[in-house]
Amino acid sequence: MGTSTDPFVVFSDVQKTYDGEILVVKNLNLTIERGEFLTLLGPSGSGKTTTLMMLAGFEVPTHGRIEIDKVEVNNVAPHKRNIGMVFQNYALFPHMTVEENLAFPLQVRKVPKSEIAAKVERALDMVQMPAMGKRRPAQLSGGQQQRVALARALVFDPKLVLMDEPLGALDKQLREHMQIEIKHIHERLGVTIVYVTHDQSEALTMSDRVAVFNDGIIQQLARPADLYERPENSFVAQFIGENNRLNGKVTSIGNGACTVAIEGQGQVAATPISVRDAGSPTTLSLRPERVRINPEAGQYPNQFEAEVQELIYLGDHTRCRVSVLGNANFIVKVPNAEGVPAMSPGQKVRVAWKAEDCRALDAF
Repeated sequence: MGTSTDPFVVFSDVQKTYDGEILVVKNLNLTIERGEFLTLLGPSGSGKTTTLMMLAGFEVPTHGRIEIDKVEVNNVAPHKRNIGMVFQNYALFPHMTVEENLAFPLQVRKVPKSEIAAKVERALDMVQMPAMGKRRPAQLSGGQQQRVALARALVFDPKLVLMDEPLGALDKQLREHMQIEIKHIHERLGVTIVYVTHDQSEALTMSDRVAVFNDGIIQQLARPADLYERPENSFVAQFIGENNRLNGKVTSIGNGACTVAIEGQGQVAATPISVRDAGSPTTLSLRPERVRINPEAGQYPNQFEAEVQELIYLGDHTRCRVSVLGNANFIVKVPNAEGVPAMSPGQKVRVAWKAEDCRALDAF
């Protein structure tokens, strides 16, 4: 990530409405550091793509101010913002060769012909396609077309690159490979990237920070590890990774701990995150890999009887669905390592977890 103390991109109180009534983006305040890889993550209709389009200049904010490198760009045309764009459909010119596609943005910017060939060659090397310059897009695979689209966005040395679901059309294996490729290109070039996706694993893999959008609002902005390990509300906990939910009511709270009653089932020790008072309804969030099966007695503050419902072997771990505390869809990820107990559906087991791994969030 960039080390500059001045933010490179700033959204100040930005709103966007298309009909004058419903806000698609609500009072957005966001700073992006120079050289940062920031991902806007969220479900369809959450406001993430509208935010990207306002930054690109294809949409105009209804209210508020957007700055790039200390210059307000609200009324600056897209082609004057020095921004590279990568779209899901690649948007390559089919009648042009790869080299001609890469030269086009340089020609538009009136780069001298003597420099164009060198810049195109450098861009092809950047995406590891030096021998593909004479081919047309139809002669390339989906992954190769995506690389060309990425090279075209970088060939004119933009100060900012925007990517809108660029890997959505690729198959799973190629998508995962391209995630690493884009991450490595970002690390080499140090360019600022703003990336939009609804794929949470993609966001966690590539980003310096992730902004989780829902209903036009950033629900949480954090590094990937913090987002996963320390979600601040129930929406983020559910949207990022797999998550067990237990609904209950806070019975006591204080000194960074709380006790939650699961109606008719028992008491759970947890860490209060977005609950403040005893009597408040809450949703407990617990990651499946944080749960232990048949630990030694007294090792964990939370320990409950459970019944195995289903076992799914997934190679490095077994996904175990159990019924516990009235929840028949409680998931435990059991690593396939030595010392793991053999289990079968219908078997009674004990499940346990730490209070600090169990986060008391807003009722969901």
